[in-house]
Formats: sequence, structure tokens, C-alpha cells
Amino acid sequence: MIRVGLLTEDKSMQVLLTTAMGREFRIFREPIAQGIDPRISASDYDVLLLDLQAAWEPMILNDGGAEKLFSLGTPVVVMADPASRATADELVRGGAFGATRRPPSIRELKTMLGEAAASWKADVEIEPKREIVSANDQCDSLLGSSAAMQTIYSMVSRVTNINASVLITGASGSGKELIARAIHNLGSRADKPFVAVSCSAIPETLIEAELFGHEKGAFTGTTGMREGYFEQAQDGTLFLDEIGDLSPLTQVKLLRVLQEMEFNRLGSNRLIPLRARLIFATHQDLAKLVDEGKFRQDLYFRINVIRIASPTLTERAEDIPQLATHFLRHYSTLFGKPMDHIEPEAMAVLRSYPWPGNVRELENIIQRAIVMASGATLTAKELPIAVNTDKVIDIGEYSPDSTFERQLRDYKVRLALDAVREHNGNKTLAARSLGISRAYLHRLIRPDEQDEMGSVNQL
Repeated sequence: MIRVGLLTEDKSMQVLLTTAMGREFRIFREPIAQGIDPRISASDYDVLLLDLQAAWEPMILNDGGAEKLFSLGTPVVVMADPASRATADELVRGGAFGATRRPPSIRELKTMLGEAAASWKADVEIEPKREIVSANDQCDSLLGSSAAMQTIYSMVSRVTNINASVLITGASGSGKELIARAIHNLGSRADKPFVAVSCSAIPETLIEAELFGHEKGAFTGTTGMREGYFEQAQDGTLFLDEIGDLSPLTQVKLLRVLQEMEFNRLGSNRLIPLRARLIFATHQDLAKLVDEGKFRQDLYFRINVIRIASPTLTERAEDIPQLATHFLRHYSTLFGKPMDHIEPEAMAVLRSYPWPGNVRELENIIQRAIVMASGATLTAKELPIAVNTDKVIDIGEYSPDSTFERQLRDYKVRLALDAVREHNGNKTLAARSLGISRAYLHRLIRPDEQDEMGSVNQL
């Protein structure tokens, strides 16, 4: 439930909005005859809705009213009549989340208030399970309050100080390394090294030397002794990403290290104790690779002691506003272009995009949009064409030669698109209204993922 502080002298407006906005919103009126009440705190409301009319502007904006409004620490949405539109635009430039007309479009107002509340929660909602921040960079945070992320927080908190192998699975860009860093940073090894290695980025001929190190003259081209990643990690954490790409020979040697808890540099017989904790990650299905004979079963059992599945961004779509706002504020500061607001239309585009590149792609898109932005607010026109384009099939043309299955599927797609538009791009609500899963809705509106014959009877 979203708590809305309605700043108005119009008691009928509170009655109107309470009736129209539904159970998702609670409307509380705050009189403004004496100006903005400085006693309103950020804990009172999730968002403030300023009812701006030309006759009331002096009582609101005189004596630093705008500064008082923004100093309350709660996002502000301005609802302005036509005569006050210029003032509303000025307030948006000054820090308000957005502006809408008066009387409002209830659908538009719901979307804007919801997005404003979500952006606020991204910064001020404090939960121990979400305070998982990298020691090196604030942007290496685990963010999100979705059910999928709550599962991740719970798993991380359970394994931080258990010296057992952890296997993190998930699609590329979904944040596997961030989960590994969170495990490291929250545990007793937090002040020790965290060494991250991508196994797929090292040539097969060098992988053994890179992992275990080598002595001088161990092979052609070596001019001195070098510590490998196992040694560099010391008493900290060694994160081996893309473990499924290891060659069979390297798999055998890694298995021996895990069994004996010691290793030796190339060209040396001296055994070195393994002191680091090992965390593994892969985007591949290791069980399938085992069945295909491409990955050793005994090694799979060794590394798969504790498994954490990193969710895709599609599976945690409700976290998109929090993540997008976080990236906006972080990179706009880094680039010297302070921005802290994403327009509702742009946010709707971000929420409706399927994100094949997951969180990494979202981060990249926000960086690009900041560079392209000409103002202090990120708008839909600044998003790349690939994100801003409605990627669905054109069902406007009817072919008399079309099969029954094809026509039925097109009808389902039309229903799915109408539901998505009706819910302002929120696919979770759209799927719920149709009585289908969000995953199936996603397949319907993405033609490249549709399974024509397998989907016919699901809707």
C-alpha cells in the first residue's frame, strides 16, 4: 500500500481520489493554507501529491515554500490546473518527480505515484538483507526488494561464514559476481582479498599457470616465478566464473586441489595449502554438460555443495525502478551530469523491455541515456532505439491462408498486448489479469521466443 500525502485545501479532492485510486493507495490530506508544514517527515508518506492551483500558488511557494517542500525528503508529484502548468514545470526542474494535469487522469496518476514511491524506496528503505555493498564500489550493490531477491539475501546470509563450496548459476549479466562479493563482504574474510577470475577469458594453454602459478623456467617464455590466483587469494575468496568452460585436463587438476586442499606451482613439487574459500559460477547447465560427458561428475558434486540461482531481470521485473534510479544517480554523478529523476513514460519503457542482457544491459542503457540527455530528467526519447521500440509482431494484417493455429495465436497476442497497455507496461499485472504466467505472457509478445504449437492451449 502506498501512502500519499495530498497537499491541498480542497477536501473534495481527497474524497475523489480515495474513491478512484483503489486499495493500493491511501490518501491523507495535509492543509496548505499556512504553507508547507515542516513537521511532515519522510516516514509519514511514501509520496507527496501537491494540488497546485493558480489561486493557491502564493501560499505554497512564498517564503521558500518550494525549498521546504523538497527538504521533507519525500518525492513530490505536482497536480496542476492549466493556469499553473508553468509553475509545475518549474517545480519539476527544481526537484519534483513529475507533474500531471488537474483534474488528473487516474491511470496516469497511479503510474506516476507508484514510480515516485518506488524511486524513493530504492534509496531510503533500509533492510539488513539489502545492505550488501562491495568494499570497493558502491555500484557493486545487491539491490531489489522482489521475492526473488529476498531469496538471494536469505541464501547469502546463511553461507557467509560456512567454508563450503558455493555454485552460483544464472544468465550472463544477472549479477553472479555481485552475489559472490556479497558472500565475501558479509563474512569473516571481508578484510581479505577477493580475487575474481573468468575461466573463459584465459587461453587453455595458460589456464593452469594462471590458476596455480609457475616457477622460473617452468615453460618456454617464463622469466621468473609467478603466484597464481589460488595463491593471490590467500585467506580471502577466489571466485571462478564460467567454470563450465574449463578443459577436461584442467577439470582433473582442479578436482585434485579440492580433494587434497593443496596445490603446487608449475615447475615445482612444493605443495602449497589452499587457504582461500572457493565460489564458482556459470551460465551453463552443468548437469546437462555432465550428461553429455563435457564436465566431470565428481567435480560437479565437489563444487555444487551450496547452489544459489541468480534470477534474470525479467524474473525480478519489479526491481527495475530501483535499479534504474540507482544507476541514474550513480553514473550521473560520476559523469558530472547530476540527474535523479526518470520520467514515468521512460520508466514504463524500461519496465516493458525484455532485458536479454539482464542487469548489466540495464546499467549500460542508463549510462548511455545519461550521456545523451540534454536536461536534468531522463526521458523516453533518450533511451536507445532498441529499447524504445515495441518489439512485437504486427498482427494488423489478416491472411486468408493463415492456419487456425496461427489465427488463434494472433488473437492471444492481441489480448496480451491490450493487457500490457492497459496496465501501463507492467507485465506482472497484465499476466495476472489474463490468468496466465508472466513467462508465458513474455513469450507471446516476443515472436522470436514463441512456440506456436506448444502455446496454443495455454491461454
